[in-house]
Amino acid sequence: MTIEATFKITKKDFILDVDFSIPSKGVTAIFGPSGCGKTTLLRAIAGLEPCRGAHLKVGDMTWQKGHYCVPTHKRSLAYVFQEASLFSHLTVKGNLQYAIKRVPLSNRKVSLERAIELLGIEPLLERRADQLSGGERQRVAIARALSVSPRILLMDEPLSALDLTRKREIMPYIESLHDELDIPVIYVSHSPDEVARLSDHLVLLEKGRVTAQGETGKMLTRLDLPLAHGDDAASLIHATVAEHDDEYNLTYLDFPGGRFTVARKSLPIGFSVRLRVVARDVSLTLAHQSGTSILNIFPSTIDDILSEGRSEKVVQLNVGGVTLLSRVTHKSASLLKLQKGQLVYAQIKSIALLSDKH
Repeated sequence: MTIEATFKITKKDFILDVDFSIPSKGVTAIFGPSGCGKTTLLRAIAGLEPCRGAHLKVGDMTWQKGHYCVPTHKRSLAYVFQEASLFSHLTVKGNLQYAIKRVPLSNRKVSLERAIELLGIEPLLERRADQLSGGERQRVAIARALSVSPRILLMDEPLSALDLTRKREIMPYIESLHDELDIPVIYVSHSPDEVARLSDHLVLLEKGRVTAQGETGKMLTRLDLPLAHGDDAASLIHATVAEHDDEYNLTYLDFPGGRFTVARKSLPIGFSVRLRVVARDVSLTLAHQSGTSILNIFPSTIDDILSEGRSEKVVQLNVGGVTLLSRVTHKSASLLKLQKGQLVYAQIKSIALLSDKH
């Protein structure tokens, strides 16, 4: 099952012209710079942008085809905006009850109680919306969206108005939607960190057109795409909790290229996790080093090398079939005589464990 979309929308000096098909499960991120058409695309999917001759099919439901167009209020969707847009005069419970009234009992796939539990908002139910923090308001907005049991959830940069502390507060709750619910999410963002942490599939948008799409991990490490360049360039690795080391308070995570050592995590053996390794935290050596504090060292083969600016190179590595990125200086690359096909050792100084259950 897929979500198929074809839109062409003209707005003064901007044209959105897209034609793509994405999975109708998991989280698909729409990523691109400001002004590339991300919000316009999301609004088109919601039926909020006039668009003649468009085509939109969500699973087995056709919402637009030729002159046929299902109006927004009859589309089984929920939309979470940058601002929570709650009714400030109502309590949290009142906001949720107002939303759920529009859903017939027979169509409710997500109970109100389940939505409250997923977003951890039970302690907030009797508080008025204008008494909530920004992070709390967004959690309530997401719970409200889920309570209408949508066939698809649209999220338009829901974290962009929050400070770093509030983002960290709400991120695990958004992650839980992926693990706990069978509702496809289309998530608009311009944050590489959010994309790596939350999405399974990635659509790159630039100047109103789709430039590439695919599985998120592969897209992040393609050297022909912008995400593999700059300070935020990173690799996404799927691993499994293999063992806990009580003596040193560590956890071991297995992936096809070997075993990661990280600080102890309260996760069950066999639990799947997602790791983000930033390219600037990966150094290269020609031999396996000893007498070093770095624990995560893996034999790797260089798949490709690309210059980035005048002083650095991006090195694409193959670690047991997993792609890893490293950023090194031109001088280091020259001293090591780096070239395609060469065997090197990747030393990983820092790892971010993204999908950790709280």
